[in-house]
Amino acid sequence: MKKDLLKLLDLSKEDIVSILNTADQLKYETKHNIHKDYLKGKTLAMIFEKNSTRTRVSFETGMYQLGGHALFLSGKESQIGRGEPIEDTARVLDRYCNGIMIRTFAQEEVETLARYTKIPVINGLTDFCHPCQVLADLLTVREHKAVLEGLKMCYIGDGNNMANSLIVGGLKTGMEVSVACPEGYDPDPQVLDFAKGDPAHKFSLFRTPEEAAVGADVMITDVWASMGQEEEKTVRAKAFQGYQINSRLMALTNEGCMVQHCLPAHRGEEITADVFEAHAQEIFDEAENRLHAQKAVMYLLMKEEDQ
Repeated sequence: MKKDLLKLLDLSKEDIVSILNTADQLKYETKHNIHKDYLKGKTLAMIFEKNSTRTRVSFETGMYQLGGHALFLSGKESQIGRGEPIEDTARVLDRYCNGIMIRTFAQEEVETLARYTKIPVINGLTDFCHPCQVLADLLTVREHKAVLEGLKMCYIGDGNNMANSLIVGGLKTGMEVSVACPEGYDPDPQVLDFAKGDPAHKFSLFRTPEEAAVGADVMITDVWASMGQEEEKTVRAKAFQGYQINSRLMALTNEGCMVQHCLPAHRGEEITADVFEAHAQEIFDEAENRLHAQKAVMYLLMKEEDQ
């Protein structure tokens, strides 16, 4: 596996499967109270320029369970918030810590951080992609369906960081991926180019949710307005009317179709309350699996420092 986890585009199918298999093992150990200090004495610096619940708690808990220590650095309270170049922060943290997780806006900031450090950098979220969340999604689907290869994943809504990472992660693990977005809200061109180059031709982009949902094994959605897009909320609410996972849409999917949502969910907007509650077990399994997937990433990247 590569030194960093910056985006799923950088990983091979084998890398992704290795993370999922490691997550399975670490989850088993946690559930059976098997404690091993795999990252004893190691420190993870966590830089947050975007607010978080699941990312902070899962990474901090994960490092503790692996025997290491996590340090929370708020973007506003650190020197980054006062204008220190990211490359300078990178070179300082490189001398103090064994790994860095960053949750921020620009993908370039994460890429720059990685260029100026020898220690692993993990992307906790950017406007371009959300690799850790999608690894958790893939882990959850595999737990419930036993396989990924050959399943159809359908994403409804904004072509945002979640859509970008789901397309890449789904295609790389052999899934068929269909996406429905309103015009003007498509996934990133870099991701669409990757999808078009998929030798199995298993990607489809639609303008209507109904076309995308037919025969789906997994339905996924996200909020219509993500962090930093609050001022666009009214415009987006109009643009995304009808881009909702509801019982009518679920009737078009395969029997036993799962639902996933990265949370927080706005019931009545991108998903109805009845569908959310009917699939709450799967959704909160997905939320829990952030912990296990990220532990696997930290283990594989930070343990390798010793090798």
